[in-house]
Amino acid sequence: AEETVARRYRDRGARILARRWRGPGGELDMVLAEDGVFVFVEVKHSKTHAQAIEHLPAAQIGRILSTALAYLATQPEGMNAAMRFDLATVDGHGRVALHPGAFTADDAPDGWG
Repeated sequence: AEETVARRYRDRGARILARRWRGPGGELDMVLAEDGVFVFVEVKHSKTHAQAIEHLPAAQIGRILSTALAYLATQPEGMNAAMRFDLATVDGHGRVALHPGAFTADDAPDGWG
C-alpha cells in the first residue's frame, strides 16, 4: 500500500524525503516535499476507504504530530517550515484515495498523544 501511495505522490511531482522515519514519539509513514511544503503522510489500508479512515484515532494523530515536530527539528527550516498532514487510504482493491490536510493539531488529544 505504501509503495502505491508513494508512486501517486511522485507522479504529482512530490519528492520523498523519508519513509518510515522513526522519532521519539513514533513513526511517520512518509515525509514528502511538495511545492515547498513538508507533507507528512499516514497510510491506512482496509477493505474500504471509510474503514481505513476509521483506523486513525486521535491518539495516533497526536503521535504523528509529535513525531513530525521531531522531524522538523532535523531540518534547516525547522519550525518555520510550511507543513501539511495527509491521510492516504488504500481499499481492498488497491485503489488509493489521497486526503490532503486530513488532520491538524486540533484533531489530536490534549498533550498530542
